[in-house]
Amino acid sequence: MSKAFTRESAGDEDDDDPLGALPPLPAGARNYMTPQGWSSLRAELMTLLDVERPRVVEAVSWAAKNGDRSENGDYIYGKKRLREIDRRIRFLTKRLDIAEVADPSLHHGSDQVFFGATVTYANSRGDERTVTIKGIDESDSLKGEVSWVSPIARALIKAREGDEVQLMTPGGLERLEVLEVSYPAPLNP
Repeated sequence: MSKAFTRESAGDEDDDDPLGALPPLPAGARNYMTPQGWSSLRAELMTLLDVERPRVVEAVSWAAKNGDRSENGDYIYGKKRLREIDRRIRFLTKRLDIAEVADPSLHHGSDQVFFGATVTYANSRGDERTVTIKGIDESDSLKGEVSWVSPIARALIKAREGDEVQLMTPGGLERLEVLEVSYPAPLNP
């Protein structure tokens, strides 16, 4: 069978994250994002469309003119990279289309936990941790950011400073005390 009529991989779906790093949105849920997260994804999309893709298309076109494509590494790599870019463009476009930008600074001064809050909490052993609740597409656990659909965020949402919440962990039920809730200050006072 000709390679032209075979599918490259079973997981090659339009809405798949090319890196496989982002969880899918819960069914019927909104894709909440901070204004900064939306801007970041939009900037990535525009860079892919305006810079990266045209550069790769040019390289593939050049490589295609060099003869036998089946043994042309530049051509093969370029086509693979082009598929990755196109997949990421489709993913970003879909996620930005359904994004609902929620400005956390609207809650500035509030002691209740909502989307965009930075929350400091302590567990029953007294260990303190600070997390910021962000959108699925923008959270980074290495920076202390958690997705609003994560178990810790769901446990903390709607709690107030001083409240005790329960979090189901693999080790069992854990009690957390909300110590501090903060939001970014509004940009335009």
